[in-house]
Amino acid sequence: MNSIAMKPAAKSAPIAAPFHLAGDGGVHRPAAPGHIVLRPERDTVAAMPAPDRSFAGRARRWLKLNAHTIRATLLGALAIGLFILAWHVVTANRMTFYVRFLNVPSPEQVLESARTAFSTGAFLNHIYISCRRIFIGFALAAVVAVPLGLLMGRFQLLKEFVFPVSEVLRPIPAIAWVPMSIMLWPTNEESIVFITFLGSFFPILLNTLHGMANVDEVLVRAARCLGATERATFREVYFPAVLPQVFTGLTVGMGVAWVSLIAAEMISGQFGIGYFTWEAYSLVQYPDIALGMITIGVLGLASSFLIRIAGRAVTPWSRAK
Repeated sequence: MNSIAMKPAAKSAPIAAPFHLAGDGGVHRPAAPGHIVLRPERDTVAAMPAPDRSFAGRARRWLKLNAHTIRATLLGALAIGLFILAWHVVTANRMTFYVRFLNVPSPEQVLESARTAFSTGAFLNHIYISCRRIFIGFALAAVVAVPLGLLMGRFQLLKEFVFPVSEVLRPIPAIAWVPMSIMLWPTNEESIVFITFLGSFFPILLNTLHGMANVDEVLVRAARCLGATERATFREVYFPAVLPQVFTGLTVGMGVAWVSLIAAEMISGQFGIGYFTWEAYSLVQYPDIALGMITIGVLGLASSFLIRIAGRAVTPWSRAK
């Protein structure tokens, strides 16, 4: 029987290390042909310069970050200054174009009237009462209008039931509500707060409805696919998406609330800035009329500014870039 010659297996040659670690020790060594580079070489990156922590450096960074706000503030101050200058020119020279400035008080007269008014507690009491009425009426309107707008925007049946009534009542001006509110409420204070409530209620409601209509349905469907309940969808999708529109409605509603309040105070009030302004007209105290108007404008501006600040803090994702 022929024996089968068994050939010994050839010994494999030792495997050379095919790996190459680039950049070892900070020395650039090119990889040999066929080797795998585990860590490619990187270009040397220049070190970032250390920030200037001196007072001048901090001031430059602050100016750069707040350049837009500083410019807007300076332009606003310039516009107000030019307005006061034009007011002084037309009143000092008693100009008459088609509009008569013969009896309009000058800025100096209004400033003197302000000094006299603020030296007594009566004028400050008028300001306090008007601010209290605004706060109560506006807070009630926000508490009622925002949840109602959310529900109306979510449930079509509720919207079809409530929206026609709100659209009938919305065009009625605040001054037309004064006789009705006097009949409805037992005191003048409650009737004035009610008129302030009506003035701010409809802008807040409409803006909330508009925000609900603009919610992206893709986000709603995604939340539902992930198993979100109705309450979770409201909390995590609808409410954050609607908040910017809600604060827009609050800002607009605050302006309308001041208009409604002043109209109510002029007709049926016995205290407040509106009453102070109307009483000044009745007594032919023209500087006090201008003082009351300026006070109304400043208070309205301050209240709207506070709402904008709160809106930016609550909705940082909606800040204009």
